[in-house]
Amino acid sequence: MQKIVPHAAEYSSIEHARFSILIPSWNNLAYLKLCVRSILQNSSFAHQIIVIVNEGSDGTLEWAAEQKELDYVHAASNIGICLALNSCRPLIRTPYVVYANDDMYFLPQWDAVLADAITEIGHPYFMLSSTMIEPQDTGNPCVVVQNYGNSIENFEENKLLSQFSTLQKSDWNGSTWPPNIVPLPLWDLVGGMSMEFSPGMYSDPDLAMKLWQLGVRYFRGVGDSKVYHFGSKSTRRVRRNKGRNTFLSKWNMTSRFFETHYLRKGTLFGGALAEPSISKKDVFFNKIKYFYYLLFQR
Repeated sequence: MQKIVPHAAEYSSIEHARFSILIPSWNNLAYLKLCVRSILQNSSFAHQIIVIVNEGSDGTLEWAAEQKELDYVHAASNIGICLALNSCRPLIRTPYVVYANDDMYFLPQWDAVLADAITEIGHPYFMLSSTMIEPQDTGNPCVVVQNYGNSIENFEENKLLSQFSTLQKSDWNGSTWPPNIVPLPLWDLVGGMSMEFSPGMYSDPDLAMKLWQLGVRYFRGVGDSKVYHFGSKSTRRVRRNKGRNTFLSKWNMTSRFFETHYLRKGTLFGGALAEPSISKKDVFFNKIKYFYYLLFQR
């Protein structure tokens, strides 16, 4: 059995923290240091930061242990995203859970904008995402494409800090991926991340679907809350699970069908989502994909 050991910070300002930020990291110390520094440097509020050290043979474990205000969880080998995030639960001390990647750089006001949005919503039934700035166009309509470097070696931090506020993005529908934030009671109610998606591919839309099944209809991407994303520096190294098939088997629809027709991914945000109106043609093609899975992919 995998041994997973939580470590609470030696010195903590937890009574002042707004969010609990969970950051899985797998031998990616340089990016992790930059990510944590950006949170400490650019946040408007104090936050609880919990790093999940997967293996940590590159010095990550020693570095995490030296950070007196950093909580961390250590697993001797890579446990992926789902178990990593769930293993943080005993350490969480704030009302909100933020899931972030270690290859993200948090920009000024990211948290203040989310805090204002939460106040505006006025109820605890939501999922919010910050807006990513990425160096390459992947076809994601929710992302701002602007190249400030695709690695730490060519990262133009000062240029990004001087220009990010000019990169306009309206709020959008379809919040699923990190950095995302949900109230802790919702996180607990759905049981966090679903272990059948380990090590983690397609666990994000699965979490959104579990919230949808509870009746949550507020999935908002916040345009003025921005992070720079270098682009899956850890997930490129992991052996990926067949999350697409797991999602289809579990929910009887493809993740794209869910994101398009239920979450309205990438469309202009207009408040809580209505129940989906789906054409017979779209239902038919979704069923074709489901039966194809049953016949050939299981």
